[in-house]
Formats: sequence, C-alpha cells, structure tokens
Amino acid sequence: MHRYLRAVGFSNIKDRKELTNLITSTIQQAQRRSYITNNDNVILSEFDRDYADDIGIAVCGEFDDEDKFIYEYYYPYLVPSAISTEEDLNVERHAANYSYAGVCNEPRIGVTLIFYLQNMIPYVKYENEDKFPIKGTTLSLSALSVKGQILMPIHKTEEEKEAAKKKNIYRNKLINNARRGDETAIESLTLEDMDLYTTLSKKIRKQDVYSLVDTYFMPYGVECDHYSVLGEVVSTKLVENKFTGEFVYIMRINCNDLEFDVCINREDLLGEPAVGRRFKGNIWMQGYINYPEAN
Repeated sequence: MHRYLRAVGFSNIKDRKELTNLITSTIQQAQRRSYITNNDNVILSEFDRDYADDIGIAVCGEFDDEDKFIYEYYYPYLVPSAISTEEDLNVERHAANYSYAGVCNEPRIGVTLIFYLQNMIPYVKYENEDKFPIKGTTLSLSALSVKGQILMPIHKTEEEKEAAKKKNIYRNKLINNARRGDETAIESLTLEDMDLYTTLSKKIRKQDVYSLVDTYFMPYGVECDHYSVLGEVVSTKLVENKFTGEFVYIMRINCNDLEFDVCINREDLLGEPAVGRRFKGNIWMQGYINYPEAN
C-alpha cells in the first residue's frame, strides 16, 4: 500500500481488498485518460481521478494484444498550482516500472532536485518523436506529506527582509558563476559558509535552532525524491476528499525562494496553517513539466 495515500485523504484503507476496490473505482470513473505507444510497441495508459480539488489517484499500466488493461502501479498526486522553476531538466525512467524521475539543478536550494514525474504520457510522446531537448520548458512542483507541523514566523523588520532578499540574489549569482567554473565565486561561497557555520555555532548555545534557521531544504531518508523542508506558508486552503470525507490541507510553500505546493491530511498536521507561518515536515516531491505549445 502506498505510504502517501493518507496525504490525499485515504488514511482508513485497511487491507488489499479495499485498495483493489479503490483502484477499480479510479479506473472506471477516471476523469482523465491518457494513452501512448512507446518505442517497444507497448501501449502505456494512465487513468486519473480527482477526489477533491487538485488531489487524486493515478493508475498506470499497459494494454495487451487483446486490448485488456493490465494494472502495473498507482500513486496519489497533488496537481501543482503554479510554475516553480525554469531551470534545465533531465528525465530518466525507473528500473522497475514505466515511471520516470526528473532531475533539476536548482541553485536556490543548494542540492540537485529530484522529483517523481506526474505527466509521464506527454514525455513519452515527445521521446517517441525524438524532439528532445525542448527549449522553453518549465517545471511546476508539488509534494505530499504524512507528518508535519506549523511553526510561528521569525520576526523581521522591513529592512531585514530587504537585506535578506538582496543577500539571496547575490548568493544565487555566486552559485551560477561557480557552476560555470568561476574560482573566485567558489572561494567566496566557501568563506561565506564557514562564516555562517561559526556564527550559528555561537548562537545555538543560547537560542533555539528554529529561531535561527528561517528555511531549509535537504534530502531525507534513502529515497532520492524525499526531502525534509522548512518554508513559509504563502497560501493555504482546506479541501474535503469526496470519497472518504477526510479533510486535507493544501499549502503553497516558499522554501529557499523556491515555491511549491504541499498536501497533508489534517490529522497529520500539528498546528493551524496560516499565511506567514512556517511549515516543517518531510515530503515526497512530484513534478509536472510544462511543454511549450509550439511543440
């Protein structure tokens, strides 16, 4: 059973029989159906059903020679609400299934961003037509969480906010230069990190870590698309899963200047989300690649 089913409002699925009924219902009442024949002459298909605004379950598989659908895997999803980044992307297929992982070198978060690709069918279509690389693609990110909490914001004056914004812009510029091999930029970043470590080491003795660290984004666990995040809540809404009656929070998070949506069951969130407060939790990152209409 998928660990993140509860994030989209299915926390009471107890056994394989209930899960099978849910998958069957998703296929039979799917709101979106996608099909594509890949280079191995396999007809891949995906059935998506929304169980509330922007959240649902996707069932993927293939059709055999007798046009019978063979179920392969499923996953819960959150449809992202806006573009998160315009950085270059790479996509690779997973070894076990016809599913894909995306990779994005996003300088704002300091790590290579790896995500689970939501729109597999369009990617396979462009791959069949040998259209890669495609210029002008963007990436919309969303994430599911099964455990999180709300923290109060760090008080900052307008001057401090403006100074932090300018500092982030300057740091991102240094990171971009360092990626191009600029040794001066690499040295500056190294010295900056050393100074930051020294400052934090002194303050951490008397202050709580979350009063010093405003936001972070770092890998979590052994799976490459799982992260531990702390970010500011930009917007929030509460939706109801029409199938189970469970309530789910959908929040837009600003984490290291990278914005993405997070979905979490109300029962799994400690605290009340509100704009300006901070969300802390572990997430499974998903991504939707936006292809230019010209292609």
